Amino acid sequence: MSTDGVDTSRRRFLTAATTVVGAVGAGAVAVPFIASMNPSARAQAAGAPVEADISKLEPGSMMTVEWRGKPVWIISRTEQNLKDLESLNAVLADPNSDLPQQPEYTRNVARSRDAHTEIAVLVGICTHLGCSPTFRPELAPADLGPEWKGGFFCPCHGSRFDLSGRVYKGMPAPSNLVIPKYQFLSESVIQIGEDGGVA
Repeated sequence: MSTDGVDTSRRRFLTAATTVVGAVGAGAVAVPFIASMNPSARAQAAGAPVEADISKLEPGSMMTVEWRGKPVWIISRTEQNLKDLESLNAVLADPNSDLPQQPEYTRNVARSRDAHTEIAVLVGICTHLGCSPTFRPELAPADLGPEWKGGFFCPCHGSRFDLSGRVYKGMPAPSNLVIPKYQFLSESVIQIGEDGGVA
């Protein structure tokens, strides 16, 4: 077989060009495939921190925001509410928040950050079976008794929590309400889901 008249430089060029086009095509197919393995924008947003403006939150009131598909309560407590918390220790199951239901910086009577003891941030889900307790800030209502100093009542199975989210003794709920990580971005804005890396 004669190789006369065969342009080897042209053959090398065509082979190289075909290889390059094939590699580009393989890359074009691989990029969307690999990108499909990343979490969706919806999934990323579900775990993202959320911000809440508390500038209009009056003392004694509560607002709710959604974070990771859960209700998060932000409660502004009065000076009297904070004084009443100390008097409840004897009737609470975990008054010192020994169980790890909160970041370390909220392991105090108010279960809040030191500079903002009037503000409580709680996941609004009962630690018994996942119902959402109701906010009951009034003092001594007929259905909760004369010793009630405000807090949360779970209508599903009767668990009671104080205004720091601490569970009363003898309740179906085994532990205090969960506190998420949070930080103050300003005096009126709270970010839930991030705490600036504070231990």
